[in-house]
Amino acid sequence: MKHRIFETKKTLLVRGKLIDLSIRPLIMGILNVTPDSFYDGGKYLTPDDIVRRAASMLENGADIIDIGGYSSRPGAENIPVEEETARVSRALKIIKKEFPESIVSVDTFRSEVARIAAADGAEIINDISGGELDEKMFETIAELKLPYILMHMKGSPATMSKLNQYDNLIGDMLQYFQEKLNRLNELGVWDIIIDPGIGFSKNSLQNFHLIRQLDIFSALNLPVLLGVSRKSFIYKTLNVSQEEALNGTTIVNAIGLSKNISIIRVHDVREAQQIISLLQKI
Repeated sequence: MKHRIFETKKTLLVRGKLIDLSIRPLIMGILNVTPDSFYDGGKYLTPDDIVRRAASMLENGADIIDIGGYSSRPGAENIPVEEETARVSRALKIIKKEFPESIVSVDTFRSEVARIAAADGAEIINDISGGELDEKMFETIAELKLPYILMHMKGSPATMSKLNQYDNLIGDMLQYFQEKLNRLNELGVWDIIIDPGIGFSKNSLQNFHLIRQLDIFSALNLPVLLGVSRKSFIYKTLNVSQEEALNGTTIVNAIGLSKNISIIRVHDVREAQQIISLLQKI
């Protein structure tokens, strides 16, 4: 079997700058400014904490900072769009003031939040719902002309854990992505990143099946993002806590990178950078 790690040429146009993802995979560092996210909720709510977190991630090799103002953990509380906007906008302005050269994505499924975030300097929109939870999202992305992370999920964060039935998991997902890509392309959106949505409307066995089959998504000829950081299918399998799930996360990320993943989304940036450094040497 031929390994395709770091082989396929991929690019993203970010605010007029072309980023080549064929040189090495990118690291997306997670910055949740929520009180209830599954691992780091409540840790980064003050301006000082936000600055320290962003500085640490950038120093350790993060290429993108991903700001989340709405918890997407299973059963998460639905918050008003105004509250999500306030959280995201505040953090985004702080980071852009302190680190003006940083690339920031915003994790939201709401077009209104995406629009305001873009005005505040966000370069990428990361939508866990693939446009399913806001019918205006695709048109908004087309207007904003920003790269878009298209994730696979069924339902919402509140209902997704019960919606893990598929006729054929991989086949259903590829059909989902192709239909979404056709719509986005018709609107003139071409800078798209695919996210299989590990842990979203999939059970543990399905998550491991997806990890084994990740290279299939390269057939879509787009960069693929992997987000497994400290998720329950890792720590429950190992019978450890979230705090003890870094080693498992590292292993799964390394496997993902061997299957042509272009971006890994992580809480632990330094360790992610070490994975990439070693794989490049290998």
